[in-house]
Amino acid sequence: MNKARLMKTVSESSVEMREMVMPNHTNPQNNIFGGVVMGWVDIAAAMVAARHSGKQVATVHISDIDFFAPIKVGYHVLIQASLNYVGTSSMVIGVKVTSENPYTGETRTTTKAYLTFVAMDDLGRPISVPGLIPETEDEKRRYENAKKRVEVKKQLSQSIVKR
Repeated sequence: MNKARLMKTVSESSVEMREMVMPNHTNPQNNIFGGVVMGWVDIAAAMVAARHSGKQVATVHISDIDFFAPIKVGYHVLIQASLNYVGTSSMVIGVKVTSENPYTGETRTTTKAYLTFVAMDDLGRPISVPGLIPETEDEKRRYENAKKRVEVKKQLSQSIVKR
């Protein structure tokens, strides 16, 4: 039976999470550990991948994670994650982290990351996922950029000598 591949929009699986930076999240300078931020980024991206695919998912690659500014203890953190690109079984998710000083209301982008997830069947094998319909100009731009990222990663992987 030849089933047509389902399609979903970016907004159908996007996720927003909020956290507050507690003392156990921070280093001696009262700035959040990068690993804590990375964990929150991975969780948000996993939720997007699971919502889009309706399947179990696993992180298979983090192509970029950039830290632009520290986040202080007591600050509020907004983690926004959405699909940028979909392959056959893989999904590229963009995540943006914004911090907010709750006393002044000042906000700033502190982290951006791109993660690739794969959807899996009950035996842990890759399984196809719905296609992606980018609707807005921003979603279309992010789709094209992520597509280029995937192509560059494939070229790099093929050019590296493995032992």
